[in-house]
Amino acid sequence: MRATEIKNLTMDYRGNIVLDRFNLTLDAGRIVGLLGPNGAGKTTLLKILAGLEMNYKGDVAVFGNRPGPLTKSYVSYQPDHLPLPKDLTAEDAIGLYDHFYDDFDGGKAREMLERFKLEGDRRIREMSKGMRDKLQITLTLSRKAKLYLLDEPIGGVDPAAKQGVLDGILDGFDPEATLIISTHMVRDIEPIIDTAVMIGDGKIIIQDDADALREKYNTDLEAIFREVYRV
Repeated sequence: MRATEIKNLTMDYRGNIVLDRFNLTLDAGRIVGLLGPNGAGKTTLLKILAGLEMNYKGDVAVFGNRPGPLTKSYVSYQPDHLPLPKDLTAEDAIGLYDHFYDDFDGGKAREMLERFKLEGDRRIREMSKGMRDKLQITLTLSRKAKLYLLDEPIGGVDPAAKQGVLDGILDGFDPEATLIISTHMVRDIEPIIDTAVMIGDGKIIIQDDADALREKYNTDLEAIFREVYRV
């Protein structure tokens, strides 16, 4: 089954083209790294798939449906910041999601909080950026969704804790669903992705199975990324 089918997607902001005749098809059951430098169009693409950005041209389908109210029932989106009031506690956030999303599993969320060593009574304003990232991952993956979209999910997590967070993502992820992780920090997510999609100037530069790319170029994805973007 196709998780996403995108054909000739074009998106511009005030005359600046962000996505340019963009084409992307992804099968269900994959963990996809959406890779590129800041400004490459990653966040815009995720917002379109999440049904939050509708002002585009072209055809976009998420499990057969155009992004909108229907797809929001099975797409779980994590933006690059925590969009919740700062006076809420982690437990308050779980209760809020449990109220708004029929597919939210509060028990799973509390298990993930415990795994990430986040106290339920800690308020968001008292959390570090890494703690907020962990809370967002918890809330996003505790929905029973078909498509999960994570935008720079662990940029604020301490390097020593990143492997534990990746393990938590893998354990919390439904293998029948599809997970797209957007980042410019390839090394952080390379161990868990099946497919790499590198974009720049609103277009796909490279798309392939992660293992196939490593075999083809005889190096890791981080090195390929640096060569592609000259960083």
